[in-house]
Amino acid sequence: MKLYRKLLFIFAAAAMAVAALAQVENAGGVRKRSERDKKNTQQQGAVTERMQGFFTQKAPHDADLAYMREIYRQIDLEKPENAPLYFPEDVVDGQKNLFRLILGLVVDGEIPAYEYLDGREIFTDDYKVNIGEMLDRFGIYYTEGRGGKNAKYVIEEADVPTTQVLNYYIIEKWEFDRRSNQMKTRVEAICPVLNRMSDFGGDTRYPMFWVKYDQLRPHLASQYVFLSDDNNLAQYSIDDYFNLGMYKGDIYKTRNLRNLSMNQMYPDPDDLARAQDSIDNRLRNYGKNLWVPTREEYLAQKEREEEIAKALAAGDTIPDRTVVKDDGVTETKKAKPRKTTRKRSAKKPKVSGSGSSSSTPNSSAAKSVRRRKK
Repeated sequence: MKLYRKLLFIFAAAAMAVAALAQVENAGGVRKRSERDKKNTQQQGAVTERMQGFFTQKAPHDADLAYMREIYRQIDLEKPENAPLYFPEDVVDGQKNLFRLILGLVVDGEIPAYEYLDGREIFTDDYKVNIGEMLDRFGIYYTEGRGGKNAKYVIEEADVPTTQVLNYYIIEKWEFDRRSNQMKTRVEAICPVLNRMSDFGGDTRYPMFWVKYDQLRPHLASQYVFLSDDNNLAQYSIDDYFNLGMYKGDIYKTRNLRNLSMNQMYPDPDDLARAQDSIDNRLRNYGKNLWVPTREEYLAQKEREEEIAKALAAGDTIPDRTVVKDDGVTETKKAKPRKTTRKRSAKKPKVSGSGSSSSTPNSSAAKSVRRRKK
C-alpha cells in the first residue's frame, strides 16, 4: 500500500512538471508578430519621455544658490584631450562623432536648435532655427523628403562637413549649492563651429547653432568612445566625457554687463592668459575658501610658510607651489634644492727626505733608520 502511494505521488508530480513545461513553451514559443510588437521594435532606438526625464538635470532654485557664474569655453579638437569628439570622421560600425550625431538629430527634428546670439542666448521657441535656412546658409547639400510641412531633410554622409568642424563652444554653469555645500559644474549648451577659409586667406569661424545639453544627453549616453590609444576599450560615453570634465577648453568669454569677450577685455596675450588662469583658479577653489581651517590645517599652513621663508633665505629661488589642473586636482610641486659645491680642504704636502722623527712628530713622512741594513 505504501509503495502504491509513492508511485501515485511520483506520477502526479511528473504530470504537474509536464504541464508547467508546456505552459512555458507556449509562452515563449514562436508566434506571429502583432502591429504593436512591430511598433515597439521600431521605437527601441528612440528616446522615450521617461528616458528623457531621467537624463534631464533640474536646475537648482535661486534660493538654494550662494554663487553662480556662466563661462563660455572653446574646445579645440586639435588638442589630444578633445580628440574623442572628432573621431571617427566617418561612420564606423554604427559609431558617429559628435557633429554627425548632433546634425542628424537636428535635421530629423528630434531635438531643437537655437540661434547663436553671441553671448545673449535665449532658448525659447521664438529663437528656434529654421533647418532649411540653416543648411542653405552654411552650404550643406540636402534633399527634401516627403511629408509636406513636416518634410525631413536627407543629407548624404559624404556631404556632412565633419572635417570642417574643428571647434565647439560650450556654456558652463558653476553653481555653489547651499544644501549640499558643494560647487557643481554642468554644461548647459553646445555649439558646433565651422572652420573655413575666408576670401582673404585667413581661417574664419562660423558658429552654427546651440543645442541644449539636457536634450542631447540621452543620445550621448549611447555613444561610447575610448580616450587613449593605449586602451582601445570604450569604457566611457560622450555624456561621461562631458560630465566628468575630461575635455580641455579655454575661456573665451564670461557673462558680463557689457557683453564683451575675453579678447576685447584683455587685448594683450599675456594678460589674457593670466586672466583665464585666474578665473579657473577662483572657480575651482571657491568652495575651499568658504571654510575656516582647523587648528591642524592652520599649523600645517604656518609651518609651510616658515619653510618657504627659510628656503628663500637660503637662496632657493622657487619654493613649493600648488598647481590646479584642468580636472580640478591640485598638485604640489616641490622645489628642487640648489646644488651647493663644498670646497675641499687643502691637503698638507707630504714631507719627503730623511730627517729626524723628533723634528716631525706623528708624521709618516719621516723615514726611520733604526733597522736599516748597513
